Amino acid sequence: MIAHLRGRLFEKHPNRVIVDVQGIGYDVHVPLSTFYEMVEPGTEMSLRIHTHVREDALVLYGFATQLELQIFERLIGVSGIGPKLALAVLSGIAPNELVAAIRHADVARLTGIPGIGKKTAERIGLELKDKMAALVPADMTGSPAAAANETLRNDLLSALMNLGYHRPFVERALDTAIRAVPDGPFEHTLKYALRELAK
Repeated sequence: MIAHLRGRLFEKHPNRVIVDVQGIGYDVHVPLSTFYEMVEPGTEMSLRIHTHVREDALVLYGFATQLELQIFERLIGVSGIGPKLALAVLSGIAPNELVAAIRHADVARLTGIPGIGKKTAERIGLELKDKMAALVPADMTGSPAAAANETLRNDLLSALMNLGYHRPFVERALDTAIRAVPDGPFEHTLKYALRELAK
């Protein structure tokens, strides 16, 4: 089984990349969260890999972080969720936010992800709630500061989506803005995110 790839990025698309490892091109499916962190073609890179074996194919799924890989592997363990839907889930919400939503069985938040209906959201919450506890320490999602940051993020997310921006692009811009101004007021962070979206 392939668990890791290191090589040069040969080609990239929002849902898949080709990694050149000593002259061999590996076609790897990736979520948007990984695609946004991707280097430019010709640059050295590495991916954590989940090798999915089917009767008719061997498919590689790649992730920028261990957290994304762990979430993916837990999602495909849920009844009714295959690799494609698991990738769609990771593409529709930031990994840390997804962990928090599952840990709190936040059905409303989970059904906001394209492709996830109420029954699937409930099943994810039921089957993965306890398993997610091992991925992120409790103090990252349960502290007052974390709750305040999550509220700010949700408010910013709502504001930007109401302006007509698509969620994946908004998530990426907010990640950058919040890293740049971690304790900034709403207006300051919003302006920074808008600048990111305009790039």
